[in-house]
Amino acid sequence: MNHVRYPADPRRWLILLAVMLAFLPVVLDMTILHIAVPTLTRALGASSTQVLWIIDIYPLLMAGLLVPMGTLADRIGQRRILLIGLTIFGVASVLAAFAPSATILIAARMLLALGGSMIMPCVLGTIRRAFENENERAMALGLWGTVGAAGAAVGPLIGGALLEHFWWGSVFLINAPVMLVVAPACYLLLPRAELTSPGKWAIGQALLLIAGMISVVYSLKAGVGAKQPLAIVFLTLALGLAMLVLFARKQLHAHEPMLDLALFSHPAIAAGMIIAVVASGALAGVELTLAQELQYVLSKTPFQAGVFMIPIMAAAAIGGPVAGYLSNLFGLRLVASLSLFVSAIALGFLAASDFNEPGLAVPVLLAVLGSMLSIGLTASSIAIMGSVEASKGGAAGSLEATSYELGTGLGISLFGVFISAAYQHAIAIPEGLGSDDAEQAVLSIGDTYLVSHRLAAEQGAALIDAGKTAFTATHSILLSIAAGLIGVLAVVVFFMLASYRERATVRH
Repeated sequence: MNHVRYPADPRRWLILLAVMLAFLPVVLDMTILHIAVPTLTRALGASSTQVLWIIDIYPLLMAGLLVPMGTLADRIGQRRILLIGLTIFGVASVLAAFAPSATILIAARMLLALGGSMIMPCVLGTIRRAFENENERAMALGLWGTVGAAGAAVGPLIGGALLEHFWWGSVFLINAPVMLVVAPACYLLLPRAELTSPGKWAIGQALLLIAGMISVVYSLKAGVGAKQPLAIVFLTLALGLAMLVLFARKQLHAHEPMLDLALFSHPAIAAGMIIAVVASGALAGVELTLAQELQYVLSKTPFQAGVFMIPIMAAAAIGGPVAGYLSNLFGLRLVASLSLFVSAIALGFLAASDFNEPGLAVPVLLAVLGSMLSIGLTASSIAIMGSVEASKGGAAGSLEATSYELGTGLGISLFGVFISAAYQHAIAIPEGLGSDDAEQAVLSIGDTYLVSHRLAAEQGAALIDAGKTAFTATHSILLSIAAGLIGVLAVVVFFMLASYRERATVRH
């Protein structure tokens, strides 16, 4: 595959600025919605299942689209795909803002995913091509990661501020003015001359990947949440796995595969992808859980909840540059493993913390968690990008971006499904509640609030109290389990990266 190189282009830092601006709205849209979940649920009368799909159809569909869209960008030019993606993203944001129902909002989020999937691989690919010097590339990737984390940091705060004064659609409409600045900047700054790769764009393979991924995730959600009969769950899971296996076989036998599975033979790349999936999933899942805990249980306003969550994402914003410095000082293996281990400890302490009286301990723990997960994510980027030659940088970039989005989508799905399932077992429904109301109230704390609004004041208050107690117990169990899993991952990554420094030395 041919790549354009810009070893001494004085515009490369302006190019970096342009693609970082393009990346910003994609990240904002990922986190700005977390804070709006309670408001969305009440305004649209959305069920717990609809709420989960509203949130995670975006990262999950994007995860399936990233690889095919990255390949398409190589075929017809990254600048063109990036500009098309920015346009689609802007239009979809307006459609989402004025969606009259949960179903239409889900459809708009799917369109947002299409636009985002065009933006993400072009951003990473452009950075990899523009910065051939390794030191400059490390700095550029660090800045890219910092902007991503900073966007995620201000997402909940912006969302909270908007919901304080405007309707829920404002969290989507905010993307419109951003697009009006970003699209012209990319149009003017990105180089028009690009070498493209010959060959066909295999849309059939892309559809296999997307359909397989969505089927598997839907079966997990439906199975754990007991939304569908087991026969349907297993049939959907089997169908999804079959499509993914078929996709993998096609890649292994294709002359020009859409996804180079040979990259997985690098232990560092495999470790980097595992870190990216788990760290981004944990970050998204914890944010979503906190947003609901703060608003539903502690009765904070959206803005107050956004302020409360600043430490976790503000600390994440500085994790990128710190990870690069620490990796050079102590080695990637130690930094990646320790960052995950410390994250697990922070999650464990948060599981036992009282958010109603946070003191100084909870903000500090949130900051530690955010910074450590961010360091882990940057370590994954260093491992992946540092293990391939420049000619495969685009493919590795697609894998990395897919890991982030897949991790985020799975994190939201699994956290959400687990909360829903555990909540149904934990809540003690007050006596005297009708069977229909009781059946809906146990589905989620959002449904509990919806049911309480149509009950008498005293009965509604009793139901809400029961819901708050159940959710607090559920979220403590969830964070404890997540802490254990990340602790195990820290050990696994330590062994997987055992040969990383040796491989890097031999390669150079």
